[in-house]
Amino acid sequence: MNRDKIIAIALAITGAILFSSKAVMVKLSYEYKIDSLSLLLLRMGFALPIYLFIAFNSSKQKTTGKLAIKTWMALICLGIIGYYFASFLDFVGLQYISASLERLVLFVYPTITTIFAAICFKRKINSYKITAIILTYIGIGIAFFGKIQDDVQENFWTGVLLIFSSAVTFSVYLVGSEKLIPKFGVKRFTTYCMIVSSISVLIHFGIKSDVDITSFPWQVYALGIIIAVFNTVLPSYMISSAIQTIGASTTSILSSVGPISVIILSYFLLDEQISYYQIIGTLVVISGVLIISRK
Repeated sequence: MNRDKIIAIALAITGAILFSSKAVMVKLSYEYKIDSLSLLLLRMGFALPIYLFIAFNSSKQKTTGKLAIKTWMALICLGIIGYYFASFLDFVGLQYISASLERLVLFVYPTITTIFAAICFKRKINSYKITAIILTYIGIGIAFFGKIQDDVQENFWTGVLLIFSSAVTFSVYLVGSEKLIPKFGVKRFTTYCMIVSSISVLIHFGIKSDVDITSFPWQVYALGIIIAVFNTVLPSYMISSAIQTIGASTTSILSSVGPISVIILSYFLLDEQISYYQIIGTLVVISGVLIISRK
């Protein structure tokens, strides 16, 4: 395995951990009685100036040439789907289920991404990916079985459905990004997508919400900054860079470390209990990650 692929694997795993820990930060924020749309506004609102700054600096660099209108429209659609719509579904779903279970449900996206990539790019799903998928989903299934016994509550299945829908929309973003990243470059593509997503959230909040966004305790804004920088900006570039080198489906499979990290963080920060099911499931998921990483 060459150095670029090793770096890409490291970026994919680190980005997945940072992205996944967002669920824990969101659950901590909900303890201060903030609604999902307001929290999403804080996330994207704090992130937007960073992306605008990066976009301004990127505009000074030489580009590969003028891009077609349909290419820009595709980027706008992916920005709306990937980090606005998927995030909104995820934030709402987190009101009804635990952070660790959210990550387990959301992690159906590697299979969906691999299938979408196979259909769109006529890409064969090799034996290593099949083995990795089987192992990771056996592990996730074991951990899910352990969690579901304690987490069935009012609107539980509504939350599961919302998180699953988020996984589908994020899979569409991942597959579409593999086509557009070479045209824009990693930095420009990620930056423009996130700007589109941030603007979409601002518009949604302006139309639908009458909440005073300045009325929350300082802890909410501190958590909003953490979610914006460490759970949004940094991992968004890491994931895009990994996709450029090793592809969308491999990146999504490597992201199986996400549920593991959330289970651990939830135990320490949210007092969610770790069961034997989760420990066994975690070990099985790690086996799948090691197989795909070795390949």
